[in-house]
Amino acid sequence: MRLNSRIIFHLMGLLLLCNGGFMLLAAVVSGIYEDGATLSITLAAVSTMFVGTFAMYYTRGHRKEVKQKEGYIIVTFGWIVMSISGMLPYLFSGAIPDITNAFFETISGYTTTGASVVNDIEALPEGILLWRSLTHWIGGMGIIVLAIAILPLLGIGGMQLFAAEAPGPSSDKLHPRITDTAKRLWLIYFGYTVAETLLLKLAGMSFFDAANHALSTLSTGGFSTKNASLAYWNDRPLIQYIVIFFMFLAGTNFVMSYFAFKGKVQKVLKDEEFKFYALFVVSATILVALVIYFQAHITELTPGYPMVLGKLESSFRHGLFQVVAIVTTTGFVSADFTAWTPFLTIFFFGLFFLGGSAGSTSGGIKVMRHLLIIKNGVLEFKRTLHTNAIIPVRYNNKTIKVEIVYNIIGFFVLYMLLFVIGALVLGFLGLDFESAIGGAASSLGNVGPALGSLNPVSNFNGLPALAKWWCGFLMLAGRLELFTVLILLTPYFWKRT
Repeated sequence: MRLNSRIIFHLMGLLLLCNGGFMLLAAVVSGIYEDGATLSITLAAVSTMFVGTFAMYYTRGHRKEVKQKEGYIIVTFGWIVMSISGMLPYLFSGAIPDITNAFFETISGYTTTGASVVNDIEALPEGILLWRSLTHWIGGMGIIVLAIAILPLLGIGGMQLFAAEAPGPSSDKLHPRITDTAKRLWLIYFGYTVAETLLLKLAGMSFFDAANHALSTLSTGGFSTKNASLAYWNDRPLIQYIVIFFMFLAGTNFVMSYFAFKGKVQKVLKDEEFKFYALFVVSATILVALVIYFQAHITELTPGYPMVLGKLESSFRHGLFQVVAIVTTTGFVSADFTAWTPFLTIFFFGLFFLGGSAGSTSGGIKVMRHLLIIKNGVLEFKRTLHTNAIIPVRYNNKTIKVEIVYNIIGFFVLYMLLFVIGALVLGFLGLDFESAIGGAASSLGNVGPALGSLNPVSNFNGLPALAKWWCGFLMLAGRLELFTVLILLTPYFWKRT
């Protein structure tokens, strides 16, 4: 079977056109603030749109049919093409003049990882800061559409199960309602972003900071306009609570938001993944807050409270903030959680592997997969005692096909294997043990902050050049559900059938 290469290039051109359009938005903001980067960003936008227009015009006679092979190529190369074009504003403006660093920052943006190589974020022009946040926002919504419309068709990592819960797509072929579904989710995504921007502005942020943090929050990205991230507003608890709320929403299956807006609240409350996700966040927050209160040394207390209450509120807020930020893989920081206690460092490292809900902008393994793996593991005890019994895994009162369970177990094994390989490569490239395992887990899970020299108050700038490219690969593989990227590295994928 020959690849339909014309539609692949046509869609790459369309992505470049969209990317260039968002760059023009950043250029307009740059002009408003007169930050000196307007011409550079505009040139990057025009160059990107020119290449995109040429690609679309040259392939205008394509066959409007996307097979499974083309699907894998479009998804993976789409993110790569976006990242290559997306680094142009950094390079042209001189904000990040090195190609390795510019590509790292860009792919970290589009994969909503949030790991940065910029030492002084506040020194960047406003147009570039907005572009950083926009790369998050574009990548975040791209993941929603990807999860709804494409991954189920490719049979990726158990996403077929998610397709059954989605309000539009079918699990075996493109459905006319996919476009309508994508539009509705875009509307919810955009609406949440506007709402958070307004609330953060009312809570005391500047409009520019509020817009940037809303773009980063809803995409579960983590890029901030401040060097200290959300710790910059530790004296304004309301700002952090607003960000916590929207991080939690962003880590929830966006289809649940769709159901909630349709008035089907009971459907949301009965969803097993949502219940597990919410219960885990609450339980983890209580645990972390207690450890912070009794064991960690906190110098920052909530203003306006007596000492005991101030420490209690501060412990709760920091615990809740960091739990939600890591579970949803947003990666904002209100404090250096690696400096609290050794127990909490290990605990948060474990959270790197959780991830938010399927159908959210979060990275990681995803709550749904963990839930089904646990259920299947528990049922193995029953199957051992009742060898002739057929005991299926059930999810939301539905029997799950054994093929999907095997797919999810295979995904988990592959994920952990890639984590081990990722850490070994980083160790080989010179990182110490803590930094290597933290960097691999954070990159693969699209978390952002890591451990060791890559801790929350540091960044990835000190990594060797090869380590930055390797982390970029891990970010892409983790963001696109592993199989989508790794299958392109197999020889049989490229054989004609």
